[in-house]
Amino acid sequence: MLRSTERFSEFRLKAGDIEIEVKRGRGAPQASLPVAPAVEAPVPAAAQAAPQAGIDPAMLPDGLELVRSPTMGTFYRSPKPGAPPFVEPGTRVAKGDTLALVEVMKLFYSVNAPCAGTVSHVLAGDAAVVAEGQPLVAIRPGA
Repeated sequence: MLRSTERFSEFRLKAGDIEIEVKRGRGAPQASLPVAPAVEAPVPAAAQAAPQAGIDPAMLPDGLELVRSPTMGTFYRSPKPGAPPFVEPGTRVAKGDTLALVEVMKLFYSVNAPCAGTVSHVLAGDAAVVAEGQPLVAIRPGA
């Protein structure tokens, strides 16, 4: 433990390929920070062409049940990359059926149907960041 009168003159941190070194002395301050190469995450094909994503829920017909995101996170239409989506417009669902997943810090939350009916619209694109309470799926109850 450092006391208020004690000082350190060198600090070094190494994590994986990144190394930070800071030295303090009478000369010019020295700091080195190697920059890790930028890596772009691949964009899933489904995220590039998300059907019906971006539809304004206010423009939907009356009588639809909007299923909202339980939390802020990343919206996934399928259980794993390359798998078919849980639902598509026109899919009949029972109350409690899984419609999608929302991932937050490697924790996955199921988005379940609040009622039986037919999926009318999928309102968010696959792998899109969604806000808590944002409408994700519209269901026509009983249809």
